[in-house]
Amino acid sequence: MRAMVLDAPGKELRLVDQPVPEPAAGDVLVEVGACAVCRTDLHVVDGELPDPKLPLILGHQVVGRVVGGGQRFVAGERVGIPWLGWTDGDCRYCRSGRENLCDRARFTGYQLDGGYAEYAVADERFCFSLPESYSDVHAAPLLCAGLIGYRSLRLAGDAERLGLYGFGSSAHLVAQVARHQGRRVFAFTRAGDEEGQRFARSLGAEWAGGSDGQPPEELDAAIIFAPVGALVPVALNALAKGGVVVCAGIHMSEIPSFPYELLWGERGVRSVANLTRLDGDEFLGLAPEVPINTEVETLPLDEANEALRRLRAGEIRGSAVLTL
Repeated sequence: MRAMVLDAPGKELRLVDQPVPEPAAGDVLVEVGACAVCRTDLHVVDGELPDPKLPLILGHQVVGRVVGGGQRFVAGERVGIPWLGWTDGDCRYCRSGRENLCDRARFTGYQLDGGYAEYAVADERFCFSLPESYSDVHAAPLLCAGLIGYRSLRLAGDAERLGLYGFGSSAHLVAQVARHQGRRVFAFTRAGDEEGQRFARSLGAEWAGGSDGQPPEELDAAIIFAPVGALVPVALNALAKGGVVVCAGIHMSEIPSFPYELLWGERGVRSVANLTRLDGDEFLGLAPEVPINTEVETLPLDEANEALRRLRAGEIRGSAVLTL
């Protein structure tokens, strides 16, 4: 099979031919149809996440058809393979419904080979059935951009005025869910990104502007998707009392010091870590109900390096998806 392989952090991915993987007990073998590209992939490539499996096949927003192994799915059934690839099932976090915090968890496209390849194996317990109304390409971004965004939105509470900092793959999906729930959306992009601001308004944001500015009124919550620690005090400064800033990324640059006054008034800052299978079941049931439209740009598998470059440069509108 063809696969794009990372040999070491800081290196470009290499196209290789290698044997189709053999599923172990409890695994399914999936013929990949599409795999969306995530900023977390960049963090792995850049060495910002420690101790990846090497050599590694990236990709954790994988859509394909089961062609072997397992018992939960029948041959030919379409499944999604997400970031959370395995947990121990009996630690204090797993037993309390917080499997996303499992200390022994293993993650697809990081500690387990992922979907930048023609075939992938995955623990069938952590795979999802997908809504039939979505094509492979349009379903792929739901598996991380959508799921992590949905978990972030839940942790934002019942905020009516919601700020989204960094209007990319996750934010363009979350904005649609938020509007479906009757929330008011305020979108923040890179300064001067008028195209991104138009995109946000087209998806229901009532205001869009640069992250170097202030919204026209206070926010009840803000979700930061951009991996920029300096946005934390910026978002706090935009919050009403009692509001919360949710940091949605797995990696963020250092958060600068800020005066206590920004936090005072029972404002809060919290992070989002991974996802649970319950998040996935809820969100994938909700997606066709909204319905969520996934804006995608497709590239062939062998152009994975170009997809990562364009994502890094902020040149992707919505989500980049590799097709096979």
